[in-house]
Formats: sequence, C-alpha cells, structure tokens
Amino acid sequence: MSLSACSGLAPFSRQAAAPDAKVQAATAPSDSASAPQGVRMVAEYTLNVQAPSELRELLTENLDLARFRNAPADQRLGTQELARLSAAAPQQAQSLLETEGYFNARVTVDRDLTQTPIVVTVKVDPGPRTTIKNVTFSFSGELAPPESGSASLPAPQQAAQQQAEQLRSALQGSWPLKNGAPFVQGAWSNAKTALLGQARAKGYPQARLEQSAVHVDAETNSAEIELQLDSGPLFRLGELHITGLKNQPPEVIERLSGYTPGDPYSEQALLDFQERLVKTTLFDNVNITIRPEPDGPVQTPVWVEVREAPRQQLTTSLGYSSGNGPRVGLDYTNRRPFGLNLRSRFKMNVSQENPSLDWELSSHPRTDMQRDLAALYLERVVEDAKVSINLRARLGRLRETGADDRIYYLEVLRAHETDPQQQINSGAVSANIQWTRRRVDSTLKPTTGYTASLLLGLGRADNTIANSGTFGRSELTLHGYQLLPGGWYGSARTNWSEIFSRDDVGLPEALRYRAGGDESVRGYNLRDLGPVDSDGNATGGRVMWTGSLELAHALTAKLPDLQGAAFVDAGQAAMGWSTLHPTVATGLGLRYRSPLGTLRLDFAHAHATGNWRLHFSVAVAM
Repeated sequence: MSLSACSGLAPFSRQAAAPDAKVQAATAPSDSASAPQGVRMVAEYTLNVQAPSELRELLTENLDLARFRNAPADQRLGTQELARLSAAAPQQAQSLLETEGYFNARVTVDRDLTQTPIVVTVKVDPGPRTTIKNVTFSFSGELAPPESGSASLPAPQQAAQQQAEQLRSALQGSWPLKNGAPFVQGAWSNAKTALLGQARAKGYPQARLEQSAVHVDAETNSAEIELQLDSGPLFRLGELHITGLKNQPPEVIERLSGYTPGDPYSEQALLDFQERLVKTTLFDNVNITIRPEPDGPVQTPVWVEVREAPRQQLTTSLGYSSGNGPRVGLDYTNRRPFGLNLRSRFKMNVSQENPSLDWELSSHPRTDMQRDLAALYLERVVEDAKVSINLRARLGRLRETGADDRIYYLEVLRAHETDPQQQINSGAVSANIQWTRRRVDSTLKPTTGYTASLLLGLGRADNTIANSGTFGRSELTLHGYQLLPGGWYGSARTNWSEIFSRDDVGLPEALRYRAGGDESVRGYNLRDLGPVDSDGNATGGRVMWTGSLELAHALTAKLPDLQGAAFVDAGQAAMGWSTLHPTVATGLGLRYRSPLGTLRLDFAHAHATGNWRLHFSVAVAM
C-alpha cells in the first residue's frame, strides 16, 4: 500500500560542547625527513582502537584510518597522508562518538614509528553518556488540543475530539526516547520516522514534523527534545474506484470493503480490505491506495487495482509413490462457472491403487468472509485383497480470516467394502464443526508461534453386518514453532483423535483412524499404522495419537533458507487408549523455505520394521 504524502523535518541541533570537552592528538616526530626528494613513501600500518567494546566497532569501521588500512597497493597512504589522517582522527572520532551520545569524549592518537608496520593507537575515554532530560510534545492541525468551551459542541464533534485526544496520548505514550534513556542519533531518527508513520496510519496521511530539535547540554550530559507535529486534516474514506476487472463483477470487491464512505481513514482498514480480497483467490494481485492531495477534499476515493486470476485454470502433475506406484493428477479451477458468482474446483488423481475424484463448489465471500460450500469426494482404495469404494458429500459454511477460521458442515459418507469372504455396505451421517486458530509470524514460513485445530462431530452410523448407532468424534491438532539460540529452528506437533460410540456400532472403515505418512509418522506409508482383524486386514482404530519433534539449522550462512533437519516421530491408532502402543521413527531431512511454503525432503527410519522411506512434502501452517 502506498500513500502520496511528504514531510519536512527540522534538522538535528545541539548546544556547543563545554570548554573542558578536550580532544587531544599526541604529536610524533616527522617521518618524512628520511624520504628522498620527490619519492612518495608508502606507510604500512596497523590500527589499534582502545575503547569500550560497543564503541570499538563503530570507530574501527568508520574512521578514515580504518578505511585506508587495507586499501589496494596503488591506493595506500603515504607517510605524510598517514600523519594528516592521524592528526584529524581525534576530531573525526569525536563526531562519531557524539552520534552515540558521548559529547565529552577524550581521544588521543599515537603513532609508533619504531615498529614495522607502524602501529597507530587510538585511545578513547568516552566519558559519561548523555541522557534525555525532558521531551516536549505539541500538536497543530486537527490534532491540536481543543480550546476551552468544547464541552458545548455537538456530539459528533465531541466524539472526534475524544478520538484525537486518544491518538495524542497514544503518540506520546509510544515515543521510545523516554526521560533517562540514552540519547543515540540512530534511535532519534527512527523514533521520528515511527511517530510520523503512526500518525499517518491513523488517518492523517499528510502529517509532518513542524519542528524536531535536540538541545544537548554537554556540561550536565543531558538532552532536551522538542517536537511539534502538524497532523494536517483527518482524511476520510470515499467511494471505491476499481480497475482491472474483466470477468468478476464489481460487487465481489464492494461487499468486502468493510467500511462506509465517510469513515475515518486508517492504514489498517485498507490492509484488512486488501487481505480479504487476496483470500478470495479470485485475484493474482491486489493494490489498494488513497491519493490525498494537499488542497483536495478530505473524503478521498479509495483506489483498488486488481489483476484477476485466470477464469479457468488447468494444472497437471506426475508423481510416484513407493506404496501406490505412478500417478497422474489433474486440477481444474473455474472462477465463474456458468457465469455465476461461484468458484468450482475439480481434482482427479489416477493411480493403480488409489484413484480419486474431488469436486468443490463455493460461493464468493460475503462481507463477513463467510461463504457457502458443497463438496463431493470419491475414492477407490485397494489393500491386498480388499477393495473399498468411499463416497463423501458435504454441505456447509466456511468463515476464513487471517488468524481464525470456522467451518460447520453436514457430511454423508457411504462405503462399499469387498474382500474374498464378504461384502459390506456401511455409512454415516454427521454434523461437524471445526475451529482453526493461528498465532504465527508467517503462515508460509513460520518460525515462532502456534496453530491449533479442534474438530467436533455428532452422527449416526449404519452397517450391513453390525449394529447401527450414534457416535461422536473429536480431533485436536497442535503445532508449535520456536526460534532457538544459535540459529536453530524448533517445531513440535501432536494430534489426539477419538470416536465415541458403543463397541457394537459398525463404523465405516473410512471413518476410523490410521496413522503413518508425511504429516503423521514418517518412515511409514500413508495409513500404514493401525489395528488389524483376525485375518491381518487393516480395520482402523477408534483412537489415535501422533507426535513429532524437529530441529533445523541453516546449512550455510549464505543460504539461510536451505536447512538441514533432524526429527523423531511417534504414533499409532488402536481400538482403545489402553491398547495404543506408539511406534517410533527417526530421520534426517532437508528444508527449503520457499515463498510457497517450506519444501521438505526426509529420509526416515521406521524402528518397528527397520525400513527406510523417502518423503517429500510442502509444509505450511494449517
């Protein structure tokens, strides 16, 4: 987002240093007398800066003596240039030290010409550091404090004055250079920039510093700050100006604006508007700005520039699984099927063991980011001599925000299972609700924070060879991310799932739990882990637990996004918690933190079988 606004800043000023702030340069005998007439003698020298550690780096990097020390041979200092730079070094060091708040520093420079190379020593006694004694704020423009008698103003004007008072208090409260804090030039510049940014983001895009000055008293090592902020007018959001639409109607954008014309401008309001449009997946690019003019109206239009995603998009993929062999994928998206304000997505996977079809139809988001959805999923699963055909249908409503999602839906499941001994028809009808909470620094490349997901369901199951009955289910998944000392990245994951029903209720196998796979227990194929019947056929469990711990570190400082990782996974599914005995897998992997998410390549060892398995996946915060 961009704001066309400018600011004039008053220059930094300081009071002259006290007379006793001496800067001394030690004298040295002339070193040019021995040079032949007309011959330039190159000075080989080393620099020794004797100063407190936090100041040593400042001087070592910025003094002219340091910059020319390792210059190419044709640019090295001669003995006369070295003498001149040595004489100028105390004053230059004094200027550098003042930026860190030391206005009474004593600096001496000594050249030891008896050594080869010459040793140049800069000795610094920084003296006391200047601290801030007082900060004076004043405001002009619409943020200026009201005159007496404002209590008799109409209610809308009183509300505006109250909001202005809250912002004045917030600006002064967030000012980082408090009384007693050290005065540092870099912190002073950053504080002014942050002050202007905060005022502009809260409705005053033409805010500028009418005055900004620092008065330093070197005798008392104190500084007084004076700031006068001219806020300019309070801008208000006006009508939308939309450009870039081709297939989608304007109301798709208008109903997600989240404001009413005349509302006070805030940068966050436009950022939230922009995020809502991005989450529709209807646009490849969104840019929202206001363009205030110095003498223009304070109710400024909001410019929305979009580049639509393709109305129809077809993606194909090829893959290979050690469990299911080769597979072909087809993904077709239509962002306005039949000219309706809907989005349709059709996915097909063709493989020898597990072909599937997945179709989802969803409405465009409403103002509150809720959208309706309908979905069908059909799969054929071949496991040894057993063949299962599962059909799921869902109808529900989804609300997505940046930090929290909620979906509630009705699901119908029908399953047909065939093996050499029998055929089983089963099914389930359930009502479900799922909450997802994200508190991470990045959903694509999280390093700190956590995500949590909770699913609750209630339904009824039927089965041709077992009793019908009601059931409930719960699934809790937690992910944690933490940046550790030494550049290490730590992550942890756990999942607890359970179906609540009588033991004699015939639950469809597609509803029961199995563990194993990329996001479960690596080292095992997808859904490899779980209970089996008397013939050794997998049946799925009524409870499941999985967990994982992982440490990752950059392989090289030049490529911090390429990381090596070590992990341990554990988990199992069972008919009850008393019979659940987790199996363990360990392994090593590579991570590449790409803009699309973290690409993971893992080589995992399944301790129960002794087998090694290669896993490749893309990880994002759920």
